[in-house]
Amino acid sequence: MIYTMIVAGIFAFAYMFFWDSSFNSFESVRSNVVNLDRKINADRLYLQANPESKIVQLDKEILITNKKMLAHKDNNAYIKSKIETISSLIYDERTWGEYLDSISKNAQKYHVKIKAFSNTYAQTNSAFGHILDISISATANYKNTFLFINSLEKSELVVDIHDFNIKAQNSLNSDLNISVWGITY
Repeated sequence: MIYTMIVAGIFAFAYMFFWDSSFNSFESVRSNVVNLDRKINADRLYLQANPESKIVQLDKEILITNKKMLAHKDNNAYIKSKIETISSLIYDERTWGEYLDSISKNAQKYHVKIKAFSNTYAQTNSAFGHILDISISATANYKNTFLFINSLEKSELVVDIHDFNIKAQNSLNSDLNISVWGITY
């Protein structure tokens, strides 16, 4: 009887010790099986709504879009690096002052009489655009007027003659509106 009780006690102790660990292991495996079953059912529903051909087509479209996006990123990076390397575009009062001085030198060179000359900074909130507006009213003969205008455009700066009015009277009277473009940070 004592032996039976000892064996029963050992059996009961071993059963209780292994019962908890085996029950926890069972519960964990059961929850994994339930989660996998839910995922499989969700995948079945997705595959019913989207056949394999549609999935392959969407994958191809995604690859094409990614390639285009990479090409655009490369192009944008290239353009940005090239714009940043053009030092004449970056806001620099000294360079623009030299350009304003070159206007009067070219007027003397081509015998153009400047009647009025003004320059103002453009009010812009963008990082790139026309920054300096120049207005010139001048008088000269036909050939010298066009040589003068050509000299204004032959600059390292990005110069835009966006409005001009030329009238012929005793000589050619020119009203020029020029914009110098640049980058501000």
